[in-house]
Amino acid sequence: MNKTLKYIVLLTFACFVGKGYAQELKSEVFSLLNLDYPGLEKVKALHQEGKNEDAAKALLDYYRARTNVKTPDINLNKITIGKEEQKWADDALQHTFFVHKGYQPSYNYGEDINWQYWPVKDNELRWQLHRHKWFTPMGKAYRVSGDEKYAKEWAHQYIDWINKNPLVKMDKKEYEMLSDSKLKGEVENVRFAWRPLEVSNRLQDQTSQFQLFLPSPSFTPDFLTEFLVNYHKHAVHILGNYSDQGNHLLFEAQRMIYAGAFFPEFKDAPAWRKSGIDILNREIHVQVYEDGGQFELDPHYHLAAINIFCKALGIADANGFRKEFPQDYLDTIESMIMFYANISFPDYTNPCFSDAKLTTKKEMVKNYKSWSKLFPKNQTIKYFATEGKEGALPDYMSKGFLKSGFFVFRNSWGTDATQMVVKAGPKAFWHCQPDNGTFELWFNGKNLFPDSGSYVYAGEGEVMEQRNWHRQTCVHNTVTLNNKNLDTTESVTKLWQPEGTIQTLVTENPSYKNLKHRRSVFFVDNTYFVIVDELAGSAKGSINLHYQMPKGEIANSREDMTFLTQFEDGSNMKLQCFGPTGMTMKKEPGWCSTAYRKRYKRMNVSFNVKKDGEEAVRYITVIYPVKKSADAPKFDAKFKNKAFDENGLEVEVKVNGKKQSLKYKI
Repeated sequence: MNKTLKYIVLLTFACFVGKGYAQELKSEVFSLLNLDYPGLEKVKALHQEGKNEDAAKALLDYYRARTNVKTPDINLNKITIGKEEQKWADDALQHTFFVHKGYQPSYNYGEDINWQYWPVKDNELRWQLHRHKWFTPMGKAYRVSGDEKYAKEWAHQYIDWINKNPLVKMDKKEYEMLSDSKLKGEVENVRFAWRPLEVSNRLQDQTSQFQLFLPSPSFTPDFLTEFLVNYHKHAVHILGNYSDQGNHLLFEAQRMIYAGAFFPEFKDAPAWRKSGIDILNREIHVQVYEDGGQFELDPHYHLAAINIFCKALGIADANGFRKEFPQDYLDTIESMIMFYANISFPDYTNPCFSDAKLTTKKEMVKNYKSWSKLFPKNQTIKYFATEGKEGALPDYMSKGFLKSGFFVFRNSWGTDATQMVVKAGPKAFWHCQPDNGTFELWFNGKNLFPDSGSYVYAGEGEVMEQRNWHRQTCVHNTVTLNNKNLDTTESVTKLWQPEGTIQTLVTENPSYKNLKHRRSVFFVDNTYFVIVDELAGSAKGSINLHYQMPKGEIANSREDMTFLTQFEDGSNMKLQCFGPTGMTMKKEPGWCSTAYRKRYKRMNVSFNVKKDGEEAVRYITVIYPVKKSADAPKFDAKFKNKAFDENGLEVEVKVNGKKQSLKYKI
């Protein structure tokens, strides 16, 4: 090699190193591994001889030949890549990273990657950057195309992330800070890069990335040692910083099982696996009520919890340790699936209570197929997995989950059903909104009362304002005092009668200081609903009964307090509210969000009464679903008991002149 060529090669290498591409042997990896693990004999011998470079090469040869460890997440014999994932992989080559579906098009993070770039002060945008969602698509693109550019760039980004995101000590509680933090510099960055949830996400996904890129020339022995040392650091970090409760803890535990199962060569692997299994076996009974509801009382996270528990079984089945999960673990998962099936609508979508997002039929059929393999004897799960071709529907219609506070009225399981889902349960956690008493109502193929959803989670300035708007009690189908959020969400079921021509739910929430809210819901003749709201206590102020209307043209009248949808024939409704003398009606703009950072405008309505004494404020609302707006009947309604009665209620409703008495005794 002449001097000029030699100089060019050295200069090129220097630039390569300067950009953060350099890989270096991490000899500490050998102290983290159990070198007596079967297959590592050559690695151990070379390491003991002080030949660590050769030992690292032998370790890479071992992993490339390893067949005894399996993960259910990827089938190396059948790798495909969709159009969307291909775009993520190609964009990532230019450092345009797919971080969040709510922020499209994706942001570019610079030629010299800025892992602290925060274009919108939404915490999720910065947290999820550190989940590296584009890494697995890059691995698929590499395997499908054989183009080394994907592997080379992945290795560069992986090392670059390690170099620019050091783990420094931080108070554990800072990881979950939602608003502007006083932390600065590296410590502030740790809050996002090393939050245990994101760390666990990387732990899980890197098992797939490891397999996808393993054959690449860019996956060198030195890179392997960096990868393994970094991976070990991740697992140790979670062990010392598990979240205190909720779905975060479940995710972290399940992914620690992945870590222990996929890398059994680590000395600590058995402890990682046991830690995760012990937590899931404990938390499935802490976080899931006996009726099958997950304690965050949010359909989205209920579904997530089901799949976390199932995913742990999947890795256990693949690697032969299913016996470490007892039968009651499986029984509880099955009850969770039945809970979800009951509260879902006939098109497989879910109510968007709390922070829930809308699922799709395609996604849910895939879930039911997966669940049906776990529970082959469950005919309901099989029915939904096969879209009704096999299996059987439950032998009941309406169903109450009294501990979780979810109640379902229905007259059919088909798309032509009339189905109301009411949420009125115990105190819950962060993802649960102050919305006790709210409901969604499906009729003949349409959701006529969609919840307001959540839009965004948390961040700074405008982001937090957007979140707080969707969380307000006054943008749910329930009652407020002076339009303020509920002080207390701790509903108690006073009566649940789900059979016959008049089905009844009575639920009571403390709501505000010196003001409790009793909501009675009657499902009459499997056809229409009568909702009675009674606000009792010494508190004074404006009582506001709120309804969130569906999107579209709705005729309304202040004179008789009615709303009548003007939709195409098939699914319409008439709502009329009967309240005390002096009741006023207010219409104002509202929003409905069924996906992160996606929402549409609709109308919010409130019926308002001034409470200036001890007497309870009471409303009767009739909601009558009809296929054609023109067929909506005339209503009248009145209380038969002249004052609020702790022990019972009687109202009279007329529909086209026909009287119907609705009553109960507690």
